[in-house]
Amino acid sequence: MAELPKSTGAPAHQNVTFPSGGTTAHGYLALPPSGSGPGVIVIQEWWGLTDHIADVADRLAAEGFVALAPDLYGGNVAHESAEALRMMQALPVARGVELLSGAVDHLLSLDEVTSDTVGAVGFCMGGGFVLYLAAADPRVSAAVPFYGVIQGELPDFSNLQAEILGHYGELDQSIPAESLDALREAVREQSGITPDLRLYPADHAFFNDGRPEVHDPESATLAWERTLPFLHERLG
Repeated sequence: MAELPKSTGAPAHQNVTFPSGGTTAHGYLALPPSGSGPGVIVIQEWWGLTDHIADVADRLAAEGFVALAPDLYGGNVAHESAEALRMMQALPVARGVELLSGAVDHLLSLDEVTSDTVGAVGFCMGGGFVLYLAAADPRVSAAVPFYGVIQGELPDFSNLQAEILGHYGELDQSIPAESLDALREAVREQSGITPDLRLYPADHAFFNDGRPEVHDPESATLAWERTLPFLHERLG
């Protein structure tokens, strides 16, 4: 993998290491108050493993899940879009999926995880990786992409086992609403699963409350309220 550019900003949130993809990976692990629960992978935006992503993991833990956010950038965090784009482009999709599958390995190995499969929740770049991971790894049974950016071609969904609940903004020019029709049809034709792709009167990154210029509290709350029961139903 190409070397990622170094960031001069705050370090990524990390509190756990685990083997993944032939290397030692880092991530942020959040446990529920009960100490155990179903496992969920949280996949970062193109900015990196930021405070926002760690907060999402904490919020999932508060709802009873064991949440693991793997750090796909090796500790680097971007603070400008050009830097974030360089970091995203330096991570090939296949390598990202390999690292995420390693995170699934680790999550399912934990005694605290009570589920046999995992959920995957991701945002922006991470939303796209939710779909790539679910298409490649049948251990993902619940996939929740938030405004998922697909890099290149759609994945092959022939082996998909996950139900999909997607959240997208009607005002998001980077993901035109009509592109969701092609995604929905590809998933349905290749896997027999019809994804539930929801539209909100919001822009890209509407869930990110660390970006007030795009955050839409009403849409974010509704998407979250739909996500939680979906994960609980699929993961037990």
